[in-house]
Amino acid sequence: MHLPYKLRFASSQLITITVLLTLLLFIPQVWLNLQAYYDFNSITKNEFELQILSDKITYYDEVLTMSARMNAATGNTIWEQRYRQFEPKLDIAIKESIKLAPKAYKNEDAKKIDAANQRLVAMEYQSFDLVNKNQEETAQQLLFNRQYETQKQIYADGVMKRKYNISLELQQKVDQYYQKILWAISESIISLGMLIPAWLLVLHLLQQYLKAKKIAQAALEETNCRLEMQVTERTAKLKHKNIQLQNTLQELQYTQVQLIQTEKMSSLGQLVAGVAHEINNPVNFIYGNLMYIREYSQQLLTLIKLYQQQCYSENPEITLLINEIDLEFIVDDMPKILSSMAIGTERIREIVLTLRNFSRLDEAEMKFVDIHEGINSTLLILQYRFKENHKQQEIAIIKDYGNLPLVECYAGGLNQVFMNILSNAIDALHQREVERLKGNIERQLNSIIIHTQFKNEEYVIISIKDNGLGITEEDQTRLFDPFFTTKPIGKGTGLGLSISYEIIVEKHQGKIKCISAPGKGTEFVIEIPIKQTR
Repeated sequence: MHLPYKLRFASSQLITITVLLTLLLFIPQVWLNLQAYYDFNSITKNEFELQILSDKITYYDEVLTMSARMNAATGNTIWEQRYRQFEPKLDIAIKESIKLAPKAYKNEDAKKIDAANQRLVAMEYQSFDLVNKNQEETAQQLLFNRQYETQKQIYADGVMKRKYNISLELQQKVDQYYQKILWAISESIISLGMLIPAWLLVLHLLQQYLKAKKIAQAALEETNCRLEMQVTERTAKLKHKNIQLQNTLQELQYTQVQLIQTEKMSSLGQLVAGVAHEINNPVNFIYGNLMYIREYSQQLLTLIKLYQQQCYSENPEITLLINEIDLEFIVDDMPKILSSMAIGTERIREIVLTLRNFSRLDEAEMKFVDIHEGINSTLLILQYRFKENHKQQEIAIIKDYGNLPLVECYAGGLNQVFMNILSNAIDALHQREVERLKGNIERQLNSIIIHTQFKNEEYVIISIKDNGLGITEEDQTRLFDPFFTTKPIGKGTGLGLSISYEIIVEKHQGKIKCISAPGKGTEFVIEIPIKQTR
């Protein structure tokens, strides 16, 4: 609903004219009031200051007269000093009065007052000279004679007359102020008489306008309410769909990266199993033949020894050759070489067995395994990262193994958990080395402590603790969230601990928690059931 065009046009014109008329009438009125207020304040202030100055001048005159007469009467120079002290004050008070009421000090009466004052000052100065010459009686006659009293009376009458003239001048200014006030009141009454009808008409038109606007506003609010309800409903639907899409996208990303991680671990397992298999065959061949070589070499050495006993002194060429090849050293060193080869091949067989234990590709189902074997095989894989180099010192691995029973689990999954936690511990210690090289922290031994214990008949505990920089409390709350990582960009995917949590909690019905504080290292504690409940 809208106001008629003619009504809106007439209203705007009338309001404009009324406002302009109000400004034209009241701006001069305000100026007059301000000017009158300023004049009144000035008059009041001047009157107050002149009254004070007049009292001061009268007081100082009496002090000077009394000081001069007391000096003549007593002959004490302290009264002359008092006179000299108050004389400048009297001059200052007179000068300030001249500034406030210059007209009162420029007429004929002012000249007479000034002349009388000069004569009085001259006689007072003359009395000081007489006193200084020990002529106190002459000084007293000078200050108490008829001439001094006459000049004193002329000066006092002139001061009173001047004070009266100043009061009269101030009264004239007050009368002018009252006249301006009357003019201002008259103009205000006339202005109000002109403006009241105009503003009443304006108020009437504004009432009509506001009434029409209220009706239009109500209709507009109703329309807006309907539109807001529709927008709210559609926004809620879109928000719900966006949340569903975000959750789906996050699940897809997590699943995709988890598949990639699983594929990487599977590829690593296949690679390790393949390498172990390829190494195992020739190592077994060498290890199996070493026994026969040891036996054959022993037989040959026995034959050479017997031959030496029978034919050693009859053939000089054989004697020369025996000396050249140092037969005694060969006889003594060959068993040692064969023993070292046997030890080396045994060590290779143990490494191959450990690699196969880590891969466990043939163990997709749960089975009872030795937890310590999985930890040791993981440490073997990461052994190259523990060694000292130009960027970091050696990381000490401290094993505190308890007497654990065989645990029913997915061996490959647990190995993956050990790999993730140990890798994070190594990264934390590397970061600590970086801070140490910057001079931010002191040097100390880098270590990882692996502790296992038999908790009760149902659970075993595995603890992996490092002495790195630690983790803040805020980061600990998000530590097992997918894609969350405290490492620099490109150094981590944020899935290692998330996958570890899934393996321990969801696949094994166990528990995993982090205990850490900044500057105090990090400890991951894992609880695994000894036997899974199906």
